[in-house]
Amino acid sequence: MVIGAARSGIACARFLAARGAVVALNDLKPLAEWPPEALSLKDEGAGFVPGDVPMWLLDQVELVVLSPGVPTKTIPARYADRAGAEVIGEVELAARYLRGRMVAITGTNGKTTTTTLIGELLKNAGISVQVGGNIGTPLISMVDSSRDDGWTVVELSSFQLETIVDFHPAVAVVLNVTPNHMDRYERVTDYAAAKHRIFRNQEAGDVAILNADNEIVASWANGLRAHVTLFSTRRELDEGLYLRGGRELVSRTKDGERILMTRDEIALRGLHN
Repeated sequence: MVIGAARSGIACARFLAARGAVVALNDLKPLAEWPPEALSLKDEGAGFVPGDVPMWLLDQVELVVLSPGVPTKTIPARYADRAGAEVIGEVELAARYLRGRMVAITGTNGKTTTTTLIGELLKNAGISVQVGGNIGTPLISMVDSSRDDGWTVVELSSFQLETIVDFHPAVAVVLNVTPNHMDRYERVTDYAAAKHRIFRNQEAGDVAILNADNEIVASWANGLRAHVTLFSTRRELDEGLYLRGGRELVSRTKDGERILMTRDEIALRGLHN
């Protein structure tokens, strides 16, 4: 069962139906208010469940895929979990089939710009890359075009990170964490914990890139399995990337430092870029 008949849910339902699964698509809205793209899934074998999901139906499902806007605390998700069904999100489903390696970016602000820039940098370097996630194209829609030798750059929201299980980015970037979505989270610490899940499955050979200027994010540096790289625009770092004198972008390691470029070489406006 896929819960949520918007962009992500439609893509998941289509993906699963194409692989022979018996798919039921649910949304609280009346069927007359569903988008045409969702209704077209009838031709692909999907069934529709408008309104509340009957408990007897949840007893029969093996997998529940939640759209990002559907909280894990909803009654259908909790009931399905207790009934023995696996409850995951679109990003987790996609990650199980995606080929190649991933760069995952999250944060309260700046996700889309950073995701786009990383994608363009890899593209201009001649690397096979695709960009999506919360930025536009659902990750599940990028599975078929992924390549073993390619990279997928994905923007992730806290909602998407709530439902990952085995999702494993080779590079994880957290830009900042400030209070947000407090209609969904009781405390800022709950919101931060959702963001922190991006590192859940990283290992020693992976890379975690953290903003040293954000108190919450910087506090995570010592507890990760991945190799940590810090960045700062405000101060010099013992190790990491920082802006010296407001002009030179410096990379410093235990072996020394080097100037990567100056701000004059970057056409983008704004210190945050």
